[in-house]
Amino acid sequence: MAGTEVAIRGNDGNNVLMEGVRLIFKNFAGKEGQYNRAGDRNFAVVLEPEVAQAMTQDGWNVKQLRQREEDDAPTFYLPVAVGYRDKSGNPTRPPTVVLITSRGRTNIGEDMIEMVDWADIKTVDLIVRPYDWAVSGKTGRKAYLKSLYVVIDEDPLALKYADVPQIGSGGALELEAFDENVIDGEVVSDEFAD
Repeated sequence: MAGTEVAIRGNDGNNVLMEGVRLIFKNFAGKEGQYNRAGDRNFAVVLEPEVAQAMTQDGWNVKQLRQREEDDAPTFYLPVAVGYRDKSGNPTRPPTVVLITSRGRTNIGEDMIEMVDWADIKTVDLIVRPYDWAVSGKTGRKAYLKSLYVVIDEDPLALKYADVPQIGSGGALELEAFDENVIDGEVVSDEFAD
């Protein structure tokens, strides 16, 4: 994606700041699937080739999409885990997730993060933090979400009616008090008497 800015930080625990990136394989809900265990919340970030190369050299788990056509340019991505609990189920420091609309910003927690799966996204800025692991003589660096700021691409009607107050959650219209001169009645016949 042209214009993507990525800053690889060396003095803050190797956190990586990415601005104007595109997300793929969104599973903020943690739904079970062919490539996902139930409860594993994750997504992937598309990377420019030079960024993918630099992150690979730093040990990050960069992957490449299968090319559809032989002459297609390769597409690289970084899988990112969204963690709220450790392997024992104990709470960990949650990521900061913020949705931004024309009306302002809203911080969302674990109970609402699956909204990002369905959001029409205009732009995304994020920070990932590394988790270096070693198992059975193998090592790697897994990306965990630290902060995510998502600008929502609002449709024209949402923008047009953004200032209209929302009526109570019951869904019924709450009408102003009726004028005292209104008489409640029933029509029994539509013919006029002479």
